[in-house]
Amino acid sequence: MLYPTSSQTVGPYLHIGLSGLNRDDLTGGRGDLGATTVVIEGRVIDGEGNPVPDGMVEIWQADARGVYRHPDDPRHAEAGAESEGFNGFGRTPTGSDGGFRFTTIKPGCVPAPDGQSQAPHLVVSVFMRGLLKHLSTRMYFPDEAAANAQDWILSKVPDSRRGTLVAQAADSGVLRWDIILQGPGETVFFDI
Repeated sequence: MLYPTSSQTVGPYLHIGLSGLNRDDLTGGRGDLGATTVVIEGRVIDGEGNPVPDGMVEIWQADARGVYRHPDDPRHAEAGAESEGFNGFGRTPTGSDGGFRFTTIKPGCVPAPDGQSQAPHLVVSVFMRGLLKHLSTRMYFPDEAAANAQDWILSKVPDSRRGTLVAQAADSGVLRWDIILQGPGETVFFDI
């Protein structure tokens, strides 16, 4: 007879065995990826406003043409030389201040299930102590107001909460996007 086991959280030891897979620069230092390079900085903040110093943030994104470097994307086989070396996946631990930073490229629009285009975005996962399952969200770009207004996911998010999914332009061309786990300004998370 099988007995249910107790639930386990994804931490506090989620970094063991994963640190070798960390990648915060998705460009590999290359400037010839056929896209605009962007730097995204932010912090993971808990429900009491404190930084999460032992979390992990992952991003997954399309290339500049809106193609995912994955065989499940039917356009993957058409990947051009400009996106060679770009796999669209990054992972970084949060620092003592809850901070994270990625250097990547701005993705293109990807097809939506309704046949329209989705606004350029990053798919984001957050892992940390105390969670039974990672959190899933998205980050959108502030210079894509028209595309964001038509995005099939953003259109399902109440107007008052959409801003939690859109990064803000900061100094020196950096995009600022904090992930707030609970409370006022809580980031929208998706049940997937």
